[in-house]
Amino acid sequence: MDPISNPYSPGAGTPPPELAGRGELRERVRIGIARLRRGNPAKSVLMVGLRGVGKTVLLDQMRTDAEAAGVHTIRIEAPEGRSLPALLAPQLRLALLRLSRVEAAKDMAQRGLRALAGFAKALKVTYNDIEVGLDFDPEPGLADNGDLESDLAALLEQAGSAARQGDTALVIFIDELQYVGEGELAALISALHRCAQSRLPVTVVGAGLPQLRGRAGNAKSYAERLFDYPEIGPLSQAEAAIAIVKPADDEGVKFEAEAVGLVVDQTRGYPYFLQEWGKHAWDVAEQSPITKMDVERATGEAVAALDESFFRVRFDRLTPAEKKYLRAMAELGAGPHRSGDIAEKLGRRVTALGPTRNSLIAKGMIWSPNHGDTAFTVPLFDEFMKRIMPGDEWDAT
Repeated sequence: MDPISNPYSPGAGTPPPELAGRGELRERVRIGIARLRRGNPAKSVLMVGLRGVGKTVLLDQMRTDAEAAGVHTIRIEAPEGRSLPALLAPQLRLALLRLSRVEAAKDMAQRGLRALAGFAKALKVTYNDIEVGLDFDPEPGLADNGDLESDLAALLEQAGSAARQGDTALVIFIDELQYVGEGELAALISALHRCAQSRLPVTVVGAGLPQLRGRAGNAKSYAERLFDYPEIGPLSQAEAAIAIVKPADDEGVKFEAEAVGLVVDQTRGYPYFLQEWGKHAWDVAEQSPITKMDVERATGEAVAALDESFFRVRFDRLTPAEKKYLRAMAELGAGPHRSGDIAEKLGRRVTALGPTRNSLIAKGMIWSPNHGDTAFTVPLFDEFMKRIMPGDEWDAT
């Protein structure tokens, strides 16, 4: 079939042709933002889930929904090695400049820009990666104490006041939030708490790996009352079938029922994998309908594509010791696994493997569902580890 018409779009954060199974959560977030805009309380939202479940795509769609409703938004991604103030400052500047063009919010927004100038100047010594254009001189005493927690609260309060004057809301969308340092996360939570207490229309919609729940709770004990933590998982069989069938149907192409069932089974309903299988099934099929045999032929190509991109990019970041740790996990199965069982498989003490485990958690490769348990953050990574490190040689000491 014509590859130019192929509707499937595997890629990091690439929107799928059909965002199946996420309508209820989108509506929850829409209602929460609308409540804030009217001065009613609503919790911030931190979506948690494994890699490949579509958190980034969903985050971006929620931002599009918010902007369509006239809400002011900023969007940042929290990569390893960058400070939260450095990520927030330039985006807050843009949001405040937009608000300053709203006549009712102009004065408050300009004061927010003065607060930003003080914020950046005071924290430049601590966070030397802050780079932001300054449109106004600082106002002495406004967000310039040099303490991130108090200064960020003052800055967001000022931005929230401008948003309220402009009859809108400010929504901060943050991806990969698990990479934000605990002190910076604590400051963000504290600032949101202050805004909530003042009924200011400022909120965060974030996304991160499952360990984000625990990290937020460790940062501030009241985080559980400030946030909702919806879990983003694989799609149900019916939702996964829609994600596969509808894009093809829109192009006038059909899937046989057995072919759909095989795709859902092979992908376990994970949205990223559905796109990969859909793409390759389309490419190998000669005509409509796409058959079970087409999907069987496409499976090898889909797995190879995942190995070379989705899986390999994560594998290549690992040290030899980390690869061996994950290979031992894979030997035990999909997981989760007790840390003691992994240590036993490696012939080591649990305490000796602590630094390796902590490093893998920091890199976002594993997480701890319960105390003493360890699980992959990347679906099907156990199968990949067996393919990339086959046989028994990996266990050689």
